[in-house]
Amino acid sequence: MILKIAGPGDVMGLSAVLANVPHEVTAEAIEPCQVKTVRKQEFVDFLGPPRIASMHAAQSLSGEYLTVFHDAKRLALSGSAAGRLARLLLDGAAATATASTKSASPWPSPTKRSPTWLAPRANRHAAAHQFRRDQWITIKGSSLTITQPDQLERLTA
Repeated sequence: MILKIAGPGDVMGLSAVLANVPHEVTAEAIEPCQVKTVRKQEFVDFLGPPRIASMHAAQSLSGEYLTVFHDAKRLALSGSAAGRLARLLLDGAAATATASTKSASPWPSPTKRSPTWLAPRANRHAAAHQFRRDQWITIKGSSLTITQPDQLERLTA
């Protein structure tokens, strides 16, 4: 199950380090990336007395909390697989919006790989196929473009 798609500069495992518990998830790259690691004690020492790093750590934790909150809201408020898929695509596009269209290229194609909480696989495929057929989205390679965001928004209401 995909819980989050991390982007450049994201910190993974921060809450586990600060809570002094093991990190309970694994990560898998969907495209080439560079990863840097820091030993726990070195990181804790770096945070040390009040510094700008401490503020960034707090901001990162706040961002993680908000993400979890929005994911829970998405699950609770959307009654259909199509509505959940639409919300996922719109949220992804909002993070990578361009001036003329909302583009969600960092997101995997919904017909190839989607978070399992969306719905059973057949429902996800049917919803993605319907979005493409109605020309609400276009998919070229690994790039997904939302061409009719208002139509997707209606599904999420």
